[in-house]
Amino acid sequence: MLTASEKEEIQESIRLAELKTSGEIRVHIDKKCDSDPFEKAVTIFNKLKMYQTRDRNGVLIYISFLDRKLAIIGDEGINNVVPTDFWESTKNELIFRFKRNEFAQGIIDAVNEAGKELQHYFPVKSDDKNELSNEITME
Repeated sequence: MLTASEKEEIQESIRLAELKTSGEIRVHIDKKCDSDPFEKAVTIFNKLKMYQTRDRNGVLIYISFLDRKLAIIGDEGINNVVPTDFWESTKNELIFRFKRNEFAQGIIDAVNEAGKELQHYFPVKSDDKNELSNEITME
């Protein structure tokens, strides 16, 4: 799926994106998703306790490689202020890159896009701290 180097690049993109926002971004990758990807993303979001941020502004990028499913979900702090189709352009960018087999770059682009969107609604605060790990989780 991803090399160790690609994982490091993605984690670095998360770190850099979070320097500009109080939002938190996580990436989770499954080999296979036997259910609806949105429902699985919600399960993973809760398993990772992403709801435990001060402003409830965590974002999960969920990807299932083998069956080519994905979902991007935000916590209630985000969902209360953004339009319903807020993550569609980010999802479309991921799909575009994945069709070209540019998996790592697709995830990096999605992280960068999520960071830009979060920056608009949740600019970085003077007392901001990294509330969630930048590590990619996998199952």
